[in-house]
Amino acid sequence: MNIRLLVLLVVLLAGAATGRAQVLDDSTKVLYSARTTRVLREADLLRDQTEGRIIDTTLTNFPSARNWYHDSTFHQDLGHVGTAARPLLWRPNMELGARLGRNSFDRYARDPATIPYYDSKSPYTFFRFIQGGNGEQVFELSYTRSISKKASVGLAYERIASNKLYTTDARPGSLVEHSNFLFFARFESTDERYHALFNYNNVRHRAVEQGGIRQNGPTISVAQRDTALSQLFDYGAERPWLFTALSNEQRDGLRLAHSYRLVGRGLTAFHVIDWRRQANRFQDTKLELVQGTNQPSYYPRALLSTIGTDDRAETQRLENTFGVLGRSSTVQYRLYARHRSLSLATRHLVGVPSIGDTGQLRPAAADGNTYSQVFAGGTADFNYKIFAIETAGEVFALDVENPDRNQEYWLRGAARLGPLTGELLSSSYSPTLSQEQFDGNHYRWTNSFDNTKVNQLTARLDQTLGRHRLEASGAIINITSLVYYGAYGEPAQLSEDRRLLTLSARHRFNVGNIYFDNQAHGTQGGDQEGLRIPALVTNSKIYYQGYLFKKALFGQIGAEVYYQSTWKPYDYSPSTQQFIVQNYFTAGNFAVADVFLSGDIKTVAVFLKVAYVNQGLLRNGYFTTPYYTGLPRRFEFGLRWQFFD
Repeated sequence: MNIRLLVLLVVLLAGAATGRAQVLDDSTKVLYSARTTRVLREADLLRDQTEGRIIDTTLTNFPSARNWYHDSTFHQDLGHVGTAARPLLWRPNMELGARLGRNSFDRYARDPATIPYYDSKSPYTFFRFIQGGNGEQVFELSYTRSISKKASVGLAYERIASNKLYTTDARPGSLVEHSNFLFFARFESTDERYHALFNYNNVRHRAVEQGGIRQNGPTISVAQRDTALSQLFDYGAERPWLFTALSNEQRDGLRLAHSYRLVGRGLTAFHVIDWRRQANRFQDTKLELVQGTNQPSYYPRALLSTIGTDDRAETQRLENTFGVLGRSSTVQYRLYARHRSLSLATRHLVGVPSIGDTGQLRPAAADGNTYSQVFAGGTADFNYKIFAIETAGEVFALDVENPDRNQEYWLRGAARLGPLTGELLSSSYSPTLSQEQFDGNHYRWTNSFDNTKVNQLTARLDQTLGRHRLEASGAIINITSLVYYGAYGEPAQLSEDRRLLTLSARHRFNVGNIYFDNQAHGTQGGDQEGLRIPALVTNSKIYYQGYLFKKALFGQIGAEVYYQSTWKPYDYSPSTQQFIVQNYFTAGNFAVADVFLSGDIKTVAVFLKVAYVNQGLLRNGYFTTPYYTGLPRRFEFGLRWQFFD
């Protein structure tokens, strides 16, 4: 990736040397700016809305750590930047058919279907750098330029990194190394009937697995547990379970989405071709054994080797989607058929490594599965003034390789009247390939599960009155035959239904230059067998903003507080890269307060932040996952620079 970064920098320097031309008016003011740079995404193309949108340059979410990643929703992680993570709140599955089911690092990888493309008129450069006191780092550099009035190309490089939190070494080593190289291009014909979006995406994620904090001494009783847990906030002085374990994930993808208007906007043909490769590898080159036995001290068992572990899985997927779409002032539709060809290969490498050459492990097993699947779906929307009806659905129609596979579907219908919306979602989907089969050094299973079925009824309110905006929703969710990873780390399926009741609200308003943004998410039924969702999650932000120095500087100063109620969080299994339901660990409720100062001078934005400023007021830390603590108090700095010429 260093070579790719060097190439990117050379291109930037060449662009700076040859692309400095600017359009000036009679008063010599530069006309290129955020308002002349348009952003286009694939979702816009598939709605035949190819005009693009104005680029976002706001300061409001820049200091918030959730917004540093490609998925900004609330997540449970292992307490540090770039570590394994899963959505914290309920989220229905909308992907049917064969899929790998290794999603612990999804939060940090770009989704090829959501890549932004730019119509910049002039060269556009985006630079972002964030650095924290505990080694957390986010770096992003992208460059786009138009090669004609109707075409543009761009390159982007991103790096996410962090250092170990638990280590007795004088210098903490690297915990996470994430890199992402992206090439993207946009083209449209001179008559604006043909549009094409293309990207090549390359992701490499390397995470040291520490297994959480190791507790010394005899088994802790329930009565002593709270006291004992409160003594595990020495951070750098704590000893982890694992010292030689490592997870690696590689993702590669090529995606082309293009459309052609057959009859104006009323009938447009489109095609999307998407190739993706994902390879996951878990290694532990030196297993620690229980004294006097041949069983590992951390893992549940050693099925193949008591020396080392090297488990791998790789999928390659090719999808072709063909369809038609159209729109008018009141009606919008899209119909499509998709074919997916997917292969899965797994293997484990076992044996005694040679001294000084721990990478030479003997191949022990390999197997593969192939899938050829056909899907059909579509959307249909009707909008008239304050009334709207929206419908969408997809059906898994055929599996050529496995004709007996259960049929799958999702259907969604919504009706909106003014600020009120009612929605019904019904789905039936198969377990992931990882839930169906796994063969490694510490786990082995083959399962045949029924489809999971979800029925969800949701009511929403989105109302703006003057300076106040209120977004609220409530949902009743019924889940049948849920598949989850149980306390022993293996998949299981519930025989009883589970019902959730969720309530969410977000209220934003301002009093003069003081702004408030408060949101709360409540869940009832999230502590049942197979499910782990906190009963209450809140996030509140208050800040003052305004101009200084004759409007040369726009600034914000404020505070943000995140609160999470007591719950039994998912545990994490490094060797399978899955979050599992556990019953032995209860994480207490906690609040994390950050104070920040941010400013914007034309195209440059910067923030200074003290994170977890309230550490030590009630307790000295908190747990995000069993025996994984969140980061202690630290200082963070961020810089964002956008060049529009």
